[in-house]
Formats: sequence, C-alpha cells, structure tokens
Amino acid sequence: MTDHFGDPFREQRALARGDAIVVRQECGVIRLAGRDRLTWLDSLVSQDVAHLGMGESAEALLLDPNGRIERVMRIVDDGVNTWILVDADAAGFSLWLDRMVFRRDVEVTNVSEVFQVVGYFVGGRASAALAPLTAAPHGVALTWIDPWAGVVAGGWQYASPDGHPATTWSYHETLLNADVTSSTLPDHAGSLALTALRVAAWRPALADIDETSLPHEFDWLRSAVHLAKGCYRGQETVAKVHNLGHPPRRLVSLDLDGSDSSLPEPGAFVALADDPDKVVGHVTSSARHFEDGPIALALVKRSVPVDAPLVVRSPDSAPLAARQMPIVPSDAGKTLDVPRIKRDRVRPTRS
Repeated sequence: MTDHFGDPFREQRALARGDAIVVRQECGVIRLAGRDRLTWLDSLVSQDVAHLGMGESAEALLLDPNGRIERVMRIVDDGVNTWILVDADAAGFSLWLDRMVFRRDVEVTNVSEVFQVVGYFVGGRASAALAPLTAAPHGVALTWIDPWAGVVAGGWQYASPDGHPATTWSYHETLLNADVTSSTLPDHAGSLALTALRVAAWRPALADIDETSLPHEFDWLRSAVHLAKGCYRGQETVAKVHNLGHPPRRLVSLDLDGSDSSLPEPGAFVALADDPDKVVGHVTSSARHFEDGPIALALVKRSVPVDAPLVVRSPDSAPLAARQMPIVPSDAGKTLDVPRIKRDRVRPTRS
C-alpha cells in the first residue's frame, strides 16, 4: 500500500468524511463455492457464518488449537458464493482451506488477481462513486460492512461503552474488478490515513497480533467471536478464558508525547515510567491523528495498573512519555461466578 499521497492529514480528513478511498493492495480475495460452503466454513472459524444471508457480511478469526489468532477474515456472501478477504498470503491460505475440505461440496479458489479491494467510510462522495463500479457477479454487490461499530449477536464487549470511539465507525470494503482504473475512482488516501483512523477507534487488525495473541486481549469478542455457536478450533480456550480466567495481556490506547517528531515502530517496548527498564508490553500500531496527535495501540501485561504512567522505548530514541487509556480492563473475563467447593480434610485415624 502507498503510505500517503503528499498530505497525510488532509487524506485522513477526506477518508473520515467518506470523500476518499484506500486501495487495499495487500488484501487478497478467496472464493468459496458449493452448497456446503457456509456450514463448512462455520466449523473452522470463531464467528457464526452458517446463517449468513444474501449480501450479509461478518468478521471471523481462524484460531490455532490453543486459541491463538492465526488469521483475520472479512466475509461476505452473495447467495451463490462466499467471498473471504484476507490481508496476507491469500494464495497460501487458499491452499490450506482447500486441504481442509473433506467430503463436502465446497470449492476453494484464490481470485486475488480478478479483483481489487477498496476501503472507504460511508457518508460522503465515495459511496455513490463506488456503487456502479462494485463487483456483483450474481446481482449482489460484494461489499463487506465492518461490524466494529457495535457488539454483534453472540459477542461480548470488555471495554466500557461510555465514550467508546467505535460508535461512529462506518468502514466498508468493496470488491472492484481488477480492470477498474484509478481515473474512475474517488480521491485516494494512503495507508497512514486508514491506520490513524483505525488506531483512534481502538480497532484491532492483523498487524496488531503476534504468535501468542488471544481474541480477548484485543476486545475482539465484540465483532469476530460468537460465544454460543458450535465447535471450532480453539473454542475451548476462548470459552475458558472468557468464563473462568483472564486474558494475560490487555489492549490499551496510548497518547504519546508530541514533542518528538518520530513515532515508535510496532514492537517498541512499553515500560513503567518510574522504572523504564521494566518492560511490561509492546506497541502494536502507531499513528499521527489529525485531531488526537501521536497515538498508539499497545499490549501490556494484565498486572499493569490502569493508571500507571508509561513510556515507550525505541532503540534509536529517548523514552517517550505515554498516557494509557484502558481498552480491555484488567478484570476482563471470568464472567461465570463459579463457587469454590470447600472440602473438609479428614485425617485418617490411627489404629
């Protein structure tokens, strides 16, 4: 993706108004065909997609057997085919999905070369300009509607609803045929614009995860996990952490000291301000927002006090002061009040 087209702040404003688009060049497209496509996909992913109606969309996660996030999927169904949008290695993921088809009427095809994916926000000129250009091979426009603005059916929100920045989030992604030229599209914004708006909305993405990431740590249960659906890989961990335990890390929003001209890179260490050598987390995404200034998302240990001043440490710069805004609270999880069973110890009597 192109970082920007000369003026990142202007591009942010235009994108937020719905007057500009982001071409998601890193995004691939996978098509599922066959009468079993939805029930088969439902058996693999964290979201209930078995009952997707024509034109409906969803977000889902593919987890490993230990509940760690492997893939983030945006899904839309047109009544004939199911379309999966992924942000990396669509070819490899398509092959993996194909190997998971056993005696089911499902056909998996990587169609990334046939389409281009464009992101935009509703409310401005972009929606109207894209409508006649959106691919609709079976009469249904292939547009994915991001569910982050609210809590989906079967989901759960850990973050406080008061003042949650996602309430105005209206992001969509639409599929265009690959031969649609830039000259016919609305103004372009770069990837920096979309990242800034996403970070400000506390919206997690594939770029934020690492090899141990759990959905609970990002408050991803609100949009991509159905807690009452049938079995899928990693479900036991999802249920156990949510019902009986706590996620080991929690996502926070960071307001960064704006006196430094550089932004911390993803992976930069987060430490306690009064003990800069004690690393308690790392930055997952950072951006300069046209209103909020330098901001970031970070994963920190659950044990970090929610009011503790933090610093961000990068190898090539001095520690950067950071004020945290908790997204996932430290007491997230353990939603079932399971009473502890008291057992009286009976000592054996000596004969």
